[in-house]
Amino acid sequence: MKAKPEKYERGTRSYTMSHIRGKDTSIEVMVRRYLFSRGLRFRKNDKRYPGHPDIVLPKWHTVVFVNGCFWHMHEGCTKHSMPKSNVEFWSAKLLRNRERDRAQHAALEAIGWRVIVVWECELAKPVRQERLERLYTQIVGGDAAPAVPSDTAS
Repeated sequence: MKAKPEKYERGTRSYTMSHIRGKDTSIEVMVRRYLFSRGLRFRKNDKRYPGHPDIVLPKWHTVVFVNGCFWHMHEGCTKHSMPKSNVEFWSAKLLRNRERDRAQHAALEAIGWRVIVVWECELAKPVRQERLERLYTQIVGGDAAPAVPSDTAS
């Protein structure tokens, strides 16, 4: 099998990667819009809590993390694959991300917060509406399993 040609020139990739946002991503905005339209009020990226959760719902004592499948190593997901170049760097970086997520979720649970993770792949068009409705139910119904530190979280 022939290797795919590089998409970027050598210096361009680093510049491009440096502009990837950590907050207000399209999937995060999509989830926030849905929750706001359903009447929920929240804080976003609140720095008072471990991990600066994407969405904090104080009334429901719930935090929501909207995770990209690549950056948070969503196992079993087609959107996550280990880069073929500079494997040592990427595997260390992505594993650190995953471990940091687990520690932050545990810290939030320890202080009494319910943690819900929404994965990027769950917001694909065919399954988006069902996942957003389930998220709303998890928040107001309180039926969310305690934090979803596992990689198969829904």
